[in-house]
Formats: sequence, C-alpha cells, structure tokens
Amino acid sequence: MAMSSLVPFRDINIHASSTHYAFTSPSSPSAQTLVVDRPSGDIRLNDGALLGAKRVSSIAGILGTIKLRLDKYIIVITKAQPMGRIKGHMVYKVIATEFLPLRERALHDPDEDTYLHLLKTLIKSGPMYFSYSFDITNSFQRQAQSDPSLPLWKRADDRFFWNRFIQSDLIAFANGTGLRNQGGHQHGADPFILPVMFGMMRITLTRIKATPVNFVLITRRSRHRVGTRYFTRGIDDQGHVANFNETEQIVILNDGAGGLGGFAGGEQQNGRATEHHDVQVMSYVQTRGSVPVYWAEVNTLKYTPSLQVRGVETAVDAAKRHFDEQIKIYGDNFLVNLVNQRGREDQVKKAYEQMVRILVSSPGEATQADYVTNEQIHIVEASSRRQEYDRLHYVYFDFHNETKGLQWHRAQILLNQLLGDLEKGQYFRGVDMPADAQGRMEVRNQQSAVVRTNCMDCLDRTNVVQTMLARWVLTKQLQDVGALRPGESADDDTTFQDLFRNIWADNADVVSKSYSGTGALKTDFTRTGERTRAGMVQDLNNSITRYVKNNFGDGPRQDAFDLFLGTYLPSTDSIGSNRIFMDQRPPLIQAIPYALAASVFLVLVASLARPQPDGTAWPLRFFSLLWLGVGGWCMHFIYNHGMLYVNWPKLNTPRWANEGYQEVLGSVRKDKLLGPLVTRHERGMSNSRLGHMEEGKKRIQ
Repeated sequence: MAMSSLVPFRDINIHASSTHYAFTSPSSPSAQTLVVDRPSGDIRLNDGALLGAKRVSSIAGILGTIKLRLDKYIIVITKAQPMGRIKGHMVYKVIATEFLPLRERALHDPDEDTYLHLLKTLIKSGPMYFSYSFDITNSFQRQAQSDPSLPLWKRADDRFFWNRFIQSDLIAFANGTGLRNQGGHQHGADPFILPVMFGMMRITLTRIKATPVNFVLITRRSRHRVGTRYFTRGIDDQGHVANFNETEQIVILNDGAGGLGGFAGGEQQNGRATEHHDVQVMSYVQTRGSVPVYWAEVNTLKYTPSLQVRGVETAVDAAKRHFDEQIKIYGDNFLVNLVNQRGREDQVKKAYEQMVRILVSSPGEATQADYVTNEQIHIVEASSRRQEYDRLHYVYFDFHNETKGLQWHRAQILLNQLLGDLEKGQYFRGVDMPADAQGRMEVRNQQSAVVRTNCMDCLDRTNVVQTMLARWVLTKQLQDVGALRPGESADDDTTFQDLFRNIWADNADVVSKSYSGTGALKTDFTRTGERTRAGMVQDLNNSITRYVKNNFGDGPRQDAFDLFLGTYLPSTDSIGSNRIFMDQRPPLIQAIPYALAASVFLVLVASLARPQPDGTAWPLRFFSLLWLGVGGWCMHFIYNHGMLYVNWPKLNTPRWANEGYQEVLGSVRKDKLLGPLVTRHERGMSNSRLGHMEEGKKRIQ
C-alpha cells in the first residue's frame, strides 16, 4: 500500500455541482477523487477530476456526514489552528466547520433547524484535535504496539475516535461494506477519513533546569456514555462509564523538531553510564471515570439532587465488561476512590466496595485510621492472584476529611500509600530508531498498571490527585534518565513548576467544562500550590453557575452529544410538526415562572413608587402585598414541583426523569385547586411532554 494512502490528505478542495460534491487533493494529483452524489449521499471514487463542477473552497478535512430529518449533511473543517509538534508531527485544533447539504434546495423544518443549531454549538464549543500524520487517539505505548502498515484511521483507538459515528458512511465505503459497495476495501477512500479527538492538548517547549524538553499533556474523552453531569452517571449495560477520560503526560528529550538543543541522558547499562542523543519519549497514563455501578442523581431544582443507587448485583455483568477492557488495555488497575464516607455519598462508596468484593477472589481488606478519621485509607484487593479481576486494587482515601481546613498537603498521604505500586507499575519509555523508515521506537520500558481515580463527578478532587501523581512520576522519569540527580525534584525549577501547575489546571478546566459546564473547582491549589480566598470566591461562582447550567441548560447539551455520537437517530415522521422540541407542558405549568417574574417586577415598581402627598398609602401597600403573595406562592410551587421546570434532554430522556416527571405532574393533577385547570388545558394528558421519548430513538455503539 502506498505510504500516501496511510495518512489523511493535508489539503482538500471541494468541487460542487447540482448532482454531486467532489473532493480532491491538489498535492496528490494522481489520487482518486471522492464523490458524494446529491441528494442520495451515495459515495464513489473517480479516477481523475469530474467535469462540470465548480470549485467551492479548500478545507482542512472532512469531519463526517450526518443524516437529520430532512437532509444529510457533509461536515467539513474549514479552519484549523496549529497547536504544536510532537516528534515533528503537527497537531491541529478544529476552529470552524461548515455543513454542506446534499439537497440543492434547502428545506426548512423547526426540528431540523434545532438539530443543526445543537450540532454547530457542540462543535464550536467542544475542543477537538487532529493530526494528519500522528495518532493522537493512542498513547505512545499503544502506538508502539500498533501496525504502522494500516491507515491512520484503522490504528485509532475506537474509544477516542470522537467522530467515528459521523465517519461511518465513509468507513463503510472504505471497508467495502456499504449498501452499494461490496467490492472489497477501497484504499482510495482511506486518506479522506480523518480521526478527531475530543479533549485537551498542550504542547510546550520548555526547560527543566538545564534540560530542554517538549512537555505534552493530552486528555482524551471517551465517545461512549458521553453526557452532562447529572444526566449521565455511573455505568451502562455495555460497560461504559460516564466521564471516562485518559490523560497522558509526555516528556520528549532531544526532539530536534522542537528547535531546542539535545540532551545526553545517562542510562545505566551493565554497570556503566552510556550517553546518547536519540529522541527519547517518556509517557505516563492515568484514567478517570464514574463509579461503575447503576446510579443517578435526579435534578429537582434543589441544590443537592436526590441520589439513587440500584442494587450492586444488577451491575456485575456491566462492571465485568468495563474492567475486562481496562485490564486488557492498562494492566493492573488501582481504583482510587475519593468520595465522602459520610452523608449521601457514602451510598456510592459502599456500592463500589461491594462491587470490588464481588469481582475479586478471596478479597482481603485493610483500614488505616488517624486522628482525623477512622477510615483514612481503606483497601480491598485479592488475597492472591487467581483470575484477571484480581488485578483490581481498590484504594479508598477520605479526601474530604483529610484536607479539611485547607490542609491540601495531606493528600500526600495517598501518594505515600501508592508509592510502591507506582514504582512497580512504571511508565513508558521509548527511544527512536533512526534507521526505521516507519518511525518506530525501541521500547525500553512499559507501563504495566494504571491509577483510575474518581470522586462523585470525577472532576475537582480527581484533578488534585492526578496532578500530584503526575508530578511524582515526572520527577522519577527525569531522575531515571539522569536529567535530575537523586534527591532533586522537577519542582525545584520554579519556572517549570508554574508552567506545570497551570497546564494541569487548564486540563482540569477543560474536562470540567465538557461535563459540568464550568471550570473546575480547587484549581487555585493546582495553579499555586495553596488554597486562596480568591480561589474560594471563584469556586463559589463556579458552583452557582453549575447549578444554573445543570438544571436549566444541560438538556440541549445532552441532546447535542446524543446527536453527534449517534445515540439518537432523528426520525422522519411528523416533519413540520415541531413536536420534539416544543414545550408540551400544560399552559398553567408553563405560566407560573412568568407569573413569578411579573410579581417580582411589580413589587419592585411599587417599592420605588412614591404616593401622592394628598393620597393614601394603603392601595399601594395592598398592591405590593398582593403581588408578594402571588410571587411567594409561585416560588413555593416551583420549589415543590422542581422536576417540571428542569430542562430535560428531549431526545434520549432518562427513564428516571420521565417517571419522576409523570409522578410530579400526577400530584399536581390531584390538587383540588390546580388539578381541574391542569387537566382541562393539558396537551396530550400524561404523556404530553416526554411521550416523544421513544420517537426515533436508537442506541448504537
């Protein structure tokens, strides 16, 4: 296979006509032209350019194709921003896209317009990255084990191939499995398939003391069980957990493409130190993900949602699927759990521990206490290795109590507990083989274990712990290659220390915004090494913003994820009815927030109004008291029937949300005063608002 067909085209021109779109690469004139027929969407390859088409523009790549209610659209990347080089390979961030309709004459439907708005908002706000020549979906260790003779998209990690669903038409055509293409693999289509990763990417040329390094941090968000904070928790039947992210910290020495000088790293071999100037890559991988049992937090407009945890036994098969994959990919899993051991979170803690006891054989347990708490550290792991699940090692750390009172340094207690396992689990280290035409590396060391960290959201507490582990591993790596002497630390270089902290804090913010809608909490500690009053004020602001977004803004965000990732397929039924996104609650229920807003406005006006000198004050006071009463009743109603006012996802509405909504609406119908009014004006009765839930729904992986 030609080398040019293994990687995506760096430049693509679009030629449009009334019958097709044609995609060509001007830098590869001998390559075939990809043709998408209009309006059918059929894909074919053509030898040479097609006549009669007008060149529209140049693009950075094809993000994919998606079918909505009325039309199918080709999503193309029109602008990409260079982010830096990894071993000479440039990485780009998606900045702007365009939707190309297959129908020549645009048709309009309210739901179609909403679908397009959701997708465009997601793509614009979501940090997506790609490279034409480097597989950013795989860690360096997995890249070293992959087959370089395969096209780049076939080497991509399916979990982090974010546009995998919308590339499915092209992939089916390339594989020869499309409806109109049964002729075997179409190699000419491979360069048009561009894998895109969703997450965080920072590439920084810097120095640690006297050593020039290329410091890279990559966080890859899984495309499975993606969603927003309160609408996507726990595990699904396929073994995918919410908010699963893989974070890889990479240090590259002697990277000539970075423009910095080389480093002669010392390596102990046969008792003597040797020096070399080859490119060395050291990487360390951590993961985070929701507690792998069936659980949910139900929005009711109260600041703290109600927590539901199903029986652990029902989730055993799903947890086995999850950990089968985790052990196969990462080896031993150290399950660091940071949830609170008191209050509502204790249910989740106990469920996790019960799951581990079920999975491992002959579970042994140990508890470490101190003056702060009776359960500072709690460990559950197999007494002896008999099966693969015995590679699970559960470590609970009472993060909340141990760090209470701004004593964040006490997180070191957890690091001390993990030190022996971190030493044993190691990290990846590879050295370039200059004579290898395919750019493969000689593997000197491999990471054989991973720390999988979680708290309730897998955000704020998790960020603090992951940063701490990454700092320790970085120091060990630099000591191992001789860049630091024994006893020295990467933190000794204050300039790099500030850089390191800010990159990890930026990572925390990106992961948090994707899941909760705001930046992370506690990032002042990550950025400065100490808790500050300004940081606490920022945390308060983020917490309030999270509350507002999670209750009133996350429904559309969840819908956008479901559309883009293919967990919801739009139906062509009832086109033009605007049935899916229309608010179908009873008019009285819809009117109450407006009545509350009106009462606040009128009371404010009355309080600012001045009575006439010769007039009496009681009418104005009566007016104010009347609207205060109306406003108070409206607030009381909304508070007690909060599920009616949460902005739920309209496409894949959670089952528990539908049940809770119907239960609350049923209680309103039974109200002696409001019940007759609600029932009389209700649209469609009990299934009015969420009855469309099954319409067009289809889950695929």
